[in-house]
Amino acid sequence: MAETTTPYTTTPYTSDALPDDTVDVVVIGGGAAGLNGALMLARSRRSVVVIDSGTPRNAPAEAMHGFIVLDGTPPAEILRRGREQVRRYGGRVVVGEVAAAEPAPVSPDGDLRFTVTLADGRSATARRVLVATGLRDVLPEVPGLAEHWGHGVVHCPYCHGWEVRDEPIGILATGPASVHHALLFRQLTEDLVYFTGGLPLDADTRARFAARGIRIVDTPVREVVTDGDGALGGVRLADGRLVARRVLAVATRMRARTEGLEGLKLPVEDLPDAMGRRFVSGTAGDTEVPGVWVAGNATDLVAQVGASAAAGALAGAHINALLAAADTDAALAAAGGRAAL
Repeated sequence: MAETTTPYTTTPYTSDALPDDTVDVVVIGGGAAGLNGALMLARSRRSVVVIDSGTPRNAPAEAMHGFIVLDGTPPAEILRRGREQVRRYGGRVVVGEVAAAEPAPVSPDGDLRFTVTLADGRSATARRVLVATGLRDVLPEVPGLAEHWGHGVVHCPYCHGWEVRDEPIGILATGPASVHHALLFRQLTEDLVYFTGGLPLDADTRARFAARGIRIVDTPVREVVTDGDGALGGVRLADGRLVARRVLAVATRMRARTEGLEGLKLPVEDLPDAMGRRFVSGTAGDTEVPGVWVAGNATDLVAQVGASAAAGALAGAHINALLAAADTDAALAAAGGRAAL
């Protein structure tokens, strides 16, 4: 099945200047994971710079859900507050696209260094790097589908389910995960249609769907139809029939945003059932590349905002702890040199 990446919306805001001096940490990505990691570091009096492309994954959504206290808050407002809080502790947030990130020669005392270069030619040098670039959702290439992304076309029953409850919902099958998707959305509506898209559906699954009142359509989907008000109106099948739907749920392919990071040589892996591709990392976001951490959707494809923010905080704390050890090693070596004099 042909695919297309979901559209992104840029949210402009005032950028800080890149510092001339080497900073403790450059955070690549200004979403929940990146900003929370930066917050932890800045509160530990670390010099930290966040590089933000300004194109968050959830920009089309009207509100973020499933995160206590902030439930119902627009994504742009959460990010605005996050940037404000990072800056409150001395962190910088710089608008820019990362064109290259790679190791640089170590410092005179043997500490790691990295150079991060932006598309406009500006660059920053850092002792450590936190990658929090998030992911791209890849949709099946069905005409009219991408135009409704984040509104009439949704992907997560926990993020958007309550808001589409009791609507006529259609599931556009993209792989094995779509069967599970259908059962979750059935919890939210009694009017659910499963469009197989030519993908096989075994007899046991068909029986389970029938038991739950889920209608199955095997005829291929030709296009998504928009109604007279600009909202999603339904699905046109290959035989010309129109199946009226107000909402379509799609289990997207999720791929970590890796552009410009090739020089770091971070390991990536494809997940089972064509779910997507992620950066490989440990529990605290550490990677097999010394000095580089990953947090948020770039490594945990199914993490919601709260989990991504928590992962950023954990990675930030881990980075600070190792920097503290490196600072102590350098101080000890310097003290030994003075004693020898």
